[in-house]
Amino acid sequence: QVQLVESGGGLVQAGGSLRLSCAASGLTFSSYAMGWFRRAPGKEREFVAGIKGAGASTYYGDSVKGRFTISRDNAKNALYLQMNSLKPEDTAVYYCAARDGVMIRTIEREYDYWGQGTQVTVSS
Repeated sequence: QVQLVESGGGLVQAGGSLRLSCAASGLTFSSYAMGWFRRAPGKEREFVAGIKGAGASTYYGDSVKGRFTISRDNAKNALYLQMNSLKPEDTAVYYCAARDGVMIRTIEREYDYWGQGTQVTVSS
């Protein structure tokens, strides 16, 4: 049974930083491309960042480029999202997702497994 469990969310002031983690189990982690998505209140879930299985290739949504960094540790079956220079508009529930494939995809239906999400709130 595949499980993805996010942690690290919380309340932070604008300009601050947070690091999200996603612990994966029940899958051959290095064989999966991984992604972070977020859903803000009243909005559709949007792609934030993605990373290939080997970790050498990453891709970011325009709204977070230059501020967020996705990484993974395949030895620990862990995915991370370092978020710097946070803005109030980054407030959302953040989800990690796993895709059985090599390529990074930005569309949520391309992902096979999802975590339950972790809340990030950025105050102004």
